[in-house]
Amino acid sequence: MQNPQRIIKKYPNRRLYDTEISAYVTLGELRQLVTDNGEFQVVDAKTGQDITHNILLQIITEQEHSNPPMFSNQFLAQLIRLYGNSMQVLFADFLQSSMSMFTQQQKELQDRFNKTTDPFQALNALTSHNLELWRKMQNLSGTPGTEDKDKRD
Repeated sequence: MQNPQRIIKKYPNRRLYDTEISAYVTLGELRQLVTDNGEFQVVDAKTGQDITHNILLQIITEQEHSNPPMFSNQFLAQLIRLYGNSMQVLFADFLQSSMSMFTQQQKELQDRFNKTTDPFQALNALTSHNLELWRKMQNLSGTPGTEDKDKRD
């Protein structure tokens, strides 16, 4: 049976209250919950509005300050430029698909490492798989020049 989604209430004093454990929590603890694949929803205690998105962005911002940044200034500027642009939805879908594919590949690699005694064999198999996916993606997108290359292979 799946665990119900945890409800976190955010109070006007900016404190976060986890209703499941009946205790105040920090952004760091919510980050750990995300890392552990825990599901939660953050609601404004006064209005009941879902503010989960804002809290997740705060967690990312905190990570960007306390760790080597994942996002360069150039990337963030390009991202900002996409807001309101006709490509915004397309780019959001692309990022979501890319992250899903990356996560799946990471899981597959970990599974292969756990099943084999030869890590190079696992890397080789994953590299071959990635190359095949890349070729298929190029063919679907109609990337110029890929048709001739495929005919030569």
